[in-house]
Amino acid sequence: MNLMFISNEDRADQWRDNLTALLPDLNFYVWPDDQAVDPATIDYVLAWKPAPGIIKRFPNLKAILSLGAGIDGITCDPELPIDKPLVHLVDRSLTQGMVQFALYWVLHFHRQMGTYQKFAEARTWRQLPQAEVDACRVGILGFGELGQAVGSALAAQHFDVAGWSRSPKQIAGITSYAGAEALPGFLGRSDMLICLLPLTPETEGIIDAALLAALPRGAIVINLARGRHLVDADLLAALDSGHLSAAVLDVFYNEPLAAEHPFWAHEKVTVTPHIAALTSPRSGADSVAANIERIERGETPLNLIDLARGY
Repeated sequence: MNLMFISNEDRADQWRDNLTALLPDLNFYVWPDDQAVDPATIDYVLAWKPAPGIIKRFPNLKAILSLGAGIDGITCDPELPIDKPLVHLVDRSLTQGMVQFALYWVLHFHRQMGTYQKFAEARTWRQLPQAEVDACRVGILGFGELGQAVGSALAAQHFDVAGWSRSPKQIAGITSYAGAEALPGFLGRSDMLICLLPLTPETEGIIDAALLAALPRGAIVINLARGRHLVDADLLAALDSGHLSAAVLDVFYNEPLAAEHPFWAHEKVTVTPHIAALTSPRSGADSVAANIERIERGETPLNLIDLARGY
């Protein structure tokens, strides 16, 4: 078996060590160092943000394997061969990281830790009234695998959790909203909105002025999906008007976020550098190796992407 690794953002050596330990018969090549290898012999591409046209050089691929939970780092290639199976990465470490990050920020706001930090800086001893946890309504915009994992963790802490997705889901302790007609009702009950949508042409720019206006006054937006879901100017306007009370942004339209971007200095915005959920070569290799083994046995890989839907 021959695999070509294509990424400038991931550690090829760590992926090689972990994958070849699991798949001793795997020949692991790295682009562009190994571009002299006959492209017709490459069975798999493991990639993130390849330059346009690279993947189509390999005519006999059994699958294209994404290094990320999303696939926008693959579908960004305008010359991507659409006749090859495309598989996204489901990594237990990445999922755990996303759950931890989301839970941290929901608890941060629910327990008013930002205000208490200001009290501490002013050496002020003051206790605030604390709302019951089941009165805090959290909405998860995008209820796929990551959204369901986050929702289940929040529901286990007794938050009032709802999830919105294209099709209905049945997850214990969580209210499901599905389809465009259900979106206004979902937004209207979401005191905290966590975006975990896949990035598709339909979801790009979805967090705009109209969506934000449908949230309750004082709502909080937490974007952990992709920066292109958010219309930056509309979020800033909603914060400045007082309609939103805060935002946590881990992803941005352009990354790294430019030093002059107003998000950095806005008192209601917390910026983190796309670290909510990082892919681990150690745990990620387990998922990649398992799918390669399935394909080699003639089975359908897990986490196969429907390119028509974009996820």
